[in-house]
Amino acid sequence: MNVLFGGVFVFFIVERCMCTMQTGTQMIKLRGKSKTLVRFFYLDEHRSCIRWRPSRKHDKAKISIDSIHEVCEGKKTEMFQHFHSSKFDSNCCFSIYHGNHVESLDLVTTNGEEARTWITGLKYLMAGISDEDCLARRQRTRDQYPSLYDIQTFSEADKNGDGNLSIGEVLQLLHKLNVNLPRQKVREMFEEADTDDNQGCLAFEEFCNFYKMISTRLDLYLIMLTYSHRKEHMDITDLIRFLESEQKMVNVSREYCQMIVNQFEPCPENRAQLVLGIDGFTNFMRSPPGDIFNPEHYQVNQDMTQPLTNYFIASSHNTYLTGDQLLSQSRVDMYAYVLQAGCRCVEVDCWDGPDGEPIVHHGYTLTSKILFRDVVETINKYAFAKSQYPVIISIENHCSVPQQKKMAQYLTEVLQDKLDLSSVNINESRRLPSPEVLKGKILVKGKKLPANIDADAEEGDVSDEDSGEDEEEEEEEEETNEEVSSLNESITNQILQFKPAQLVRFNQRQLLRVYPSNYRVDSSNFNPQPFWNAGCHLVALNYQTEGRMLQLNRAKFAANGNCGYVLKPKCMWKGAFNPMLTDPLPGHRKTQLVLKIISGQQLPKPKDSMLGDRGEIIDPFVEVEIIGLPVDCNKEQTRVVDDNGFNPMWEETLVFTLLMPKIALVRFMVWDHDPIGRDFIGQRTIAFTSMMPGTSLFHFIRIFQKHSCIYCSFENFAVLLNMGYIVKQCWV
Repeated sequence: MNVLFGGVFVFFIVERCMCTMQTGTQMIKLRGKSKTLVRFFYLDEHRSCIRWRPSRKHDKAKISIDSIHEVCEGKKTEMFQHFHSSKFDSNCCFSIYHGNHVESLDLVTTNGEEARTWITGLKYLMAGISDEDCLARRQRTRDQYPSLYDIQTFSEADKNGDGNLSIGEVLQLLHKLNVNLPRQKVREMFEEADTDDNQGCLAFEEFCNFYKMISTRLDLYLIMLTYSHRKEHMDITDLIRFLESEQKMVNVSREYCQMIVNQFEPCPENRAQLVLGIDGFTNFMRSPPGDIFNPEHYQVNQDMTQPLTNYFIASSHNTYLTGDQLLSQSRVDMYAYVLQAGCRCVEVDCWDGPDGEPIVHHGYTLTSKILFRDVVETINKYAFAKSQYPVIISIENHCSVPQQKKMAQYLTEVLQDKLDLSSVNINESRRLPSPEVLKGKILVKGKKLPANIDADAEEGDVSDEDSGEDEEEEEEEEETNEEVSSLNESITNQILQFKPAQLVRFNQRQLLRVYPSNYRVDSSNFNPQPFWNAGCHLVALNYQTEGRMLQLNRAKFAANGNCGYVLKPKCMWKGAFNPMLTDPLPGHRKTQLVLKIISGQQLPKPKDSMLGDRGEIIDPFVEVEIIGLPVDCNKEQTRVVDDNGFNPMWEETLVFTLLMPKIALVRFMVWDHDPIGRDFIGQRTIAFTSMMPGTSLFHFIRIFQKHSCIYCSFENFAVLLNMGYIVKQCWV
């Protein structure tokens, strides 16, 4: 939300929401299926977290804004749906999904207006961290109106609350922002910005001018001068020449450039003359239209008519769990979460429950239990909310025969025609059907009951996830193509080590699911890339566990509109292929990736820094990693820039050679060098095939600060990597 799209009126609406939230609101907090607690909720002074009282947690009773995944209006969560009382008005109800385990905080206000205030305010605060459009709009309006980010920065720096910043307060703010300018230089800029009668301190408008002085990008300014023939702005002709020469765009129209000026230029006079000044040029370079990610890949862009065996399929393990495999909660909400995140294969661990009702939980542990029917209903509701391509339910079945029949009843009653495959010719040409043919369908993966099974059979007779001992030899031609094998990571790694080509060949004929080892009691994830290299289709990860492996998974499936299906390289469809060889594709030309890491801007201090914002100025460097076939895996890094997190300059070129770029991921990481190690600042991982020529806006993970960015270039083109984005740009 920004004044550009609602004028000053919208600005005051947002500020009113912020003030109301900071004043606080008494709300009802739901706990369990019948218990309610009355608590006083408020937004802290820095607008960084929600707090409440009373609480036995005292100061730890808080939810940070950057941990919030979603704010839902009404009674949509599992807690509301199962709450015994229906007296609450939906207009007064809302829920906050937050944290690594995606927990929900379910709240009820006194009236609908209070709920609306909190929903609007929270969504704005979330957008300030993670929404690219919102950030770009704030950047574009900094010359017209003060942004809420500037207001927040100013108020946080104004320690005594007098509405002005002293030179001491400014120096403290610059240290927090990782600015290590000489004190004399700061004083000179301070005095230049201090233009009113109240000398010796900066009012808010003066502070905005001061902030512009220190944040203007000299490297972008020089680029603008180069293409504008030393003018202070770029006209339409200059802009066309820049886009075609540096950004490698073709057939750039004057209309497109006029749109850029109208959208990104903050100065009304420049817009009237159809020219782009330094602020407008900077805004454009840092905006989503310049993202490194190919915009065509936000939609499905691959052939979806191939048999299922020709695709990687986004898959979840222990989908119901919110955390570890011993003590965490099982929640039906997790199925909604992963399906909306693009996952197409979910796991359901079924056990006999009381009253003849099958339940879902992690067996022989203290994880909580949920009803199988509730899981099926949630899958039915959210299966195609994100993608229309088929969903696979992987059932690990430990139920007795009577409760298995109950499971079958619920599946058919709830899913109905989604299970009907009568129009699909399964055995046509001995090939599985395609994702296109199976649109809107739900496939159930599980072991069939033996024909002569006894009604009192033990659950072990029909369990789906085996140790893998028998599956190692499932390379025989008599295996039917509709069968699916499940192997744990340890067994699959052994096969990959000793028989990689045979594993690839097996994956050409039928689907294979790889799931984490039982020893991963903390729900950690293995590296999925080696299994993708061998053509394994369903590489199941714990979606509840954030980290490097899940980031690789996101990057993998983002390449095809995040629809849950990514087409394998053709060399994996048929014929011989060994991913472990040093030359797996004889005769194929190699691809060279040349990256020029240029500069950074406003990099935050490490998230887990012991001293937080009071810590030392960071010493950043950039590391680039290629993740793909073993022969392609490589890692390079820039030099360390000492004491400069505000505008570090690297100007270094990193070169990589790839034999098989179609399966490679490129991972950018920013680190703070430390004498005893290094601290993580941010990352972005992207499929090689999704990278655009030209410069791009690099989107680091959402927990990091809003305005930090890095510049870098690809071959003759460059990218600006932003802690909210990365920007497209080319250098001479």
